Amino acid sequence: MGLLPDLDELVALRGAAHGLDMHLRHPAAAQLQGGHRSAHRGRGLEFDEVRAYAQGDDARTIDWRVTARRGRPHTKLFREERERVVWLLADLHPGLYFGSRQQLKSALLLRAAAWLAWVTSSAGDRLGAVLTQGAAMPQLLPPRSRDIGALSVLQALVQGQPQAPGAPATGGLGVALSTLRPLLRSGSTVFVLSDFSDLDAATETALVTIALRAECRLLWLTDALEQDGLPNGTFRVGVPGQTWALDGATSRAAWAATWAQRERRIADLSRSHRVPVLRVDTGGDLAQTLPRFISESR
Repeated sequence: MGLLPDLDELVALRGAAHGLDMHLRHPAAAQLQGGHRSAHRGRGLEFDEVRAYAQGDDARTIDWRVTARRGRPHTKLFREERERVVWLLADLHPGLYFGSRQQLKSALLLRAAAWLAWVTSSAGDRLGAVLTQGAAMPQLLPPRSRDIGALSVLQALVQGQPQAPGAPATGGLGVALSTLRPLLRSGSTVFVLSDFSDLDAATETALVTIALRAECRLLWLTDALEQDGLPNGTFRVGVPGQTWALDGATSRAAWAATWAQRERRIADLSRSHRVPVLRVDTGGDLAQTLPRFISESR
């Protein structure tokens, strides 16, 4: 396992994800379309064509633009969409180039994303992604099916992962959520992979909005040092070109308070809005935790 995962490593995780399935809760809007319940849960309906209105057609499906243009009523026809769209929102800010255990948090994100990508591909669903890019606009990868969808997302993740330590960019997660929101369709599933270091009231509101529109699950990337703080002694901390001395014993109380605030905010979000959260640690084993999280029914 390298410091920075490459595409070969992420492709190799396809074997580990083989045989897994996503049993997810879908919002009611994804199950009910035009007054009848879809037999294919969570797949929704997709526009097919327009034809002349016939007696017995649902008036709610009238296409008023075509009706006005042609001078007589026309109605929209829909076909059942069998492919679920799964979105990965990867918060790849520079602050993820950090880890005190087995791997960097950024490497953990890529490996978890690879699991999710291959499970999506094997299910025949379409995979799309939104990747934060520091202060720049997020990178958007439209949903694609089969292996080509997974490979394109994994290649973008490898290219977009931080290459050196850096200060976390503020606002990136909120912008990525706002970019994704209008793209969501009925029955979509969203996995947000982040350390949520940038979680504020505005970002929380954006997350709640996503959760109301789609099945949303959070993968919270953590490291033991974040929770426990520095041991006793004096340490140089910071990023290249901007470091300072920090005493472990005297900084621990403030460190713990900052961590507790983030932990409490994520827990409240999960409980209040029924958003499942999986905490994945740089010292943990994805093979032990991730399969159950993506396979369990909610």
